[in-house]
Amino acid sequence: MSILERINSSNDIKKLPEEELEPLCQELRDYMISSISRTGGHLASNLGAVELTVALHRVYDTSRDRVVFDVGHQSYVHKIITGRRDSFGTLRQHGGLSGFPKPYESEDDAFIAGHASNSVSVALGMARARTLSHADYDVAAIIGDGALSGGLAYEGLANAAASGEPLVVILNDNNMSINENVGGTAHLLESLRVRPGYISFKRWYRDVFTKLPGLYKFNHAIKEWLKKRLLPGNVFSGMGMYYLGPVDGHDITKLETVIRWARELRKPVLVHVVTKKGKGYKYAEEHPEKFHGVGRFDIETGELHDSGDCFSAKMGESLSRLADNDGRIIGITAAMSSGTGMDVFSAAHPDRFFDVGIAEGHAVSMAGGMAKQGMVPVFAVYSSFLQRGYDMLIHDVALQNLHVVFCVDRAGLVGSDGETHHGVFDVSYLSSVPDMTVLCPASYAELETMLRAAIYDINGSVAIRYPRGGEGKYTACNTAPETLLREGRDVTLVCYGIMTNEVLDAAERLAAEGISAEVIKLSMIKPPDFDLVMRSLRKTGKLLISEDVCEAGCVGSRILEEAAISEIHVRAAKLLNLGEGIVPHGTVAELLHDFDLDADGIVSAAMEMMDKDLK
Repeated sequence: MSILERINSSNDIKKLPEEELEPLCQELRDYMISSISRTGGHLASNLGAVELTVALHRVYDTSRDRVVFDVGHQSYVHKIITGRRDSFGTLRQHGGLSGFPKPYESEDDAFIAGHASNSVSVALGMARARTLSHADYDVAAIIGDGALSGGLAYEGLANAAASGEPLVVILNDNNMSINENVGGTAHLLESLRVRPGYISFKRWYRDVFTKLPGLYKFNHAIKEWLKKRLLPGNVFSGMGMYYLGPVDGHDITKLETVIRWARELRKPVLVHVVTKKGKGYKYAEEHPEKFHGVGRFDIETGELHDSGDCFSAKMGESLSRLADNDGRIIGITAAMSSGTGMDVFSAAHPDRFFDVGIAEGHAVSMAGGMAKQGMVPVFAVYSSFLQRGYDMLIHDVALQNLHVVFCVDRAGLVGSDGETHHGVFDVSYLSSVPDMTVLCPASYAELETMLRAAIYDINGSVAIRYPRGGEGKYTACNTAPETLLREGRDVTLVCYGIMTNEVLDAAERLAAEGISAEVIKLSMIKPPDFDLVMRSLRKTGKLLISEDVCEAGCVGSRILEEAAISEIHVRAAKLLNLGEGIVPHGTVAELLHDFDLDADGIVSAAMEMMDKDLK
């Protein structure tokens, strides 16, 4: 039996002798590489956090203590060693394990994760709840260096430092240098800091000298004076956090020792851990961005099973071509250069490309400043991440009617990343932004045409929302606000974006059943232009619209409002959508089926409407 096979809970980790820890880490890496090659997932970040996660479970009891992951890209090892190893093969699969921490999945998952920079704030909330309720548990937050580009992280750190609450923040630094180490003295002190003997001395020093306040105060003042002159300051100690590190994130003995010491200090502590993203798999080490979030891949060659063309890539290519002849066009992204197709733009126009890190609100405000000065900023961002810039959309762009183009990627269902990443709220929140134009391409050709129009023909702010992945059977280019795709007399089917494919398929199948469906595709959902839809409803009296968005603020509700205002008698209506918009993970096809949004569901809904009408 392997070491990993003996690990079924966090407590099992604690029982292992020290000499079995390194072999366990290797087994964990091999297990993840093998499994993720078949399911896809976030590989590089998890490979880099193996030793750190094992050390955390040696110190904390996650069934009782609250260990909060930031984003959750590094939570796979945690899942495997907390009783979910046998189901790990279902990772990101329909009905299987989530790719992120989920409390409903296990008591060991302290808090839902999926977006960045919030872990310190959440952990501080838990620590304060502990104090107020006189409970007995420890609290720790794990945050990556990338998440520190988000302002929320610093809000949390500053308040945590001021609170005095016993709280350990683990900074997993796998990319950037927080501080530049200074010569041999810094290295010496760093090595001393993580030795068990040094920590034992620190404990003795604290216990003895705190009983002699005057002497302690004198010695502490000398120590702080020497520290300030021998060691560079950093933003964390400047905030008031007790700083430990940097610590080798792949030395499990040092990690465990330092984390235990940090917990025992009973104050706000930041432990700076340096790890290597992709550790243990050469292809991930060499190309960590490529193996950040992957689909299936070949273990021996590292070759990814590419899905081919996609809307993201087409957007980047189109924008780059437009920028070739227009120096006003600026490309902006928030730590998603390749994911949004902006890597093409950045290669061609590096001087006009800005990756702001995980700071979507900042990106929106910066774009507003650029637009005010005559540039044409284009911000490519995932739909679920643009939510974080909603205030800036209104205050820093819309109030001045500034010309900013938002390329809203991953609009609608995104699949295996699940509820934290589905772009199902943008139709609702973008429609509430004053003077915002919202365009919805259903094909690559429409995307390219709409992008040009957004830059040159439309005033004010413009959002172009498009899905993850590629186009379907519909490849035409109809960019009028409304387009009649198919004439009919019995029922009006309305669609926009990628859902056009399902609706057209449904119309064909309805025709085979003797039901004549009129299909109208919307290209612009804000400002609304429903004249063609209203004329169709006067003829059919029945409306069916299929949208892969939440129900609140959906287009269907606005169509019914317009019909009521226009005094059109709608005898039957079906608004097919995602309800409250909390959608689990699974393939897009599986999820469309679950919510009756695929062609099967549309056909069934239409036939039900016809049956009721006959009665």
